[in-house]
Amino acid sequence: MLNPVEKRPLCQHCLRPLRTCICSLVSIHDNRIELLILQDKAEATNTKNTAGLLHMSLKNSQLYTCDADEAISPSRLNELLFSGHKLPLLLYPPTIDALALGLEMPAQTPAIEQITTDKVRLIVIDATWRKSRKMIYLNYLLQRLPRITLENPPESLYLIRKADNKNQLSTLEASCYALQQLEQGRVDYTTLLASMREFVARQTAFRPV
Repeated sequence: MLNPVEKRPLCQHCLRPLRTCICSLVSIHDNRIELLILQDKAEATNTKNTAGLLHMSLKNSQLYTCDADEAISPSRLNELLFSGHKLPLLLYPPTIDALALGLEMPAQTPAIEQITTDKVRLIVIDATWRKSRKMIYLNYLLQRLPRITLENPPESLYLIRKADNKNQLSTLEASCYALQQLEQGRVDYTTLLASMREFVARQTAFRPV
């Protein structure tokens, strides 16, 4: 009888295999605006995913893992979005076919100058493009949220996964640029983006030749 294959030992902090541990890449940033990451469960075990590094590097963040193919309980989602009486802003482009899909229209987005950083919660969806659209489609509370988009972001450093379009960024990159935009540059995320660059280099090194 063959012995069962032993599981690879995991890091107790980042929960990745020791060979791909990302703890050395973590640099703590004291973000002024809270970040809530809604993560599709398929991303939680993907070694190329950046949300884990992002969450570990931000003092003021939450990571909530769910099934993008199922609606989140409205009471649970309401708590995640609105707890502390904060204003949730969804980082997501406009849904062009929203009316045809029967989606609710987003609330009006306030001007950045009117935003009080400790009263705002930035919401990002960590999923493939298709799964992120489905998550919004299944959750009317997400549909109603005021949205923000990035203003002239740089080219992506994330070259290890196929993108649906040339302007697509990783969750880590998009979140850093959105926080910089909303916080009006008060927090410097250069070190975190440098960690992202090293993360990509390590993942590239693991690829078979």
